[in-house]
Amino acid sequence: MIAGRRGALARIGTLMAGGTLGAALPQRPARAQAIGKLREDGPKPLPAITLIDPEGKSRDIPSFAGKGIVLNLWATWCPPCVEEMPALDRLAALLAPEDILVIPASSDRNGRAQVEPFYTRAGIRNLGIWLDPKSAAMRALGARGLPTTILIDRQGRERGRLEGAAAWDGEALAADVRRLCGNGAA
Repeated sequence: MIAGRRGALARIGTLMAGGTLGAALPQRPARAQAIGKLREDGPKPLPAITLIDPEGKSRDIPSFAGKGIVLNLWATWCPPCVEEMPALDRLAALLAPEDILVIPASSDRNGRAQVEPFYTRAGIRNLGIWLDPKSAAMRALGARGLPTTILIDRQGRERGRLEGAAAWDGEALAADVRRLCGNGAA
């Protein structure tokens, strides 16, 4: 019990010294399935949201007309977010030829300066650094927590959402993404 408390105190000390919670926790293997359940919605219109793209420019959802989008709201301090990021990276590589984009929108206060070192440590190669300054998109979309993933069809409508971490590169979820965001989206 005391060793457990000491470990917890050490992790808290790491956080207070400027580390991230994801860096302080031991790495766990990816879950075989989602914690949350994919809830299919709509199709329903999206509120106006603006994100900062990897080049530092403002982008809104209509600027992606004709592409499916997996919009993942996350932060480096969120352990389930950190856990699912490698699966999202693999999903991005898998779906890129099908014009389905995986956009991980970070709400980290330090923006790119916080996300870029995390990507390097985690070996993330297929995802751009997207930012949700001041969590504006999170609020506009009514996300109740992180991670929250919104599936958007090629017409820019929400088709589904999943709250919690997921094994996004698993066959079942990848098939759901294709069905809801791909050419077959009705």
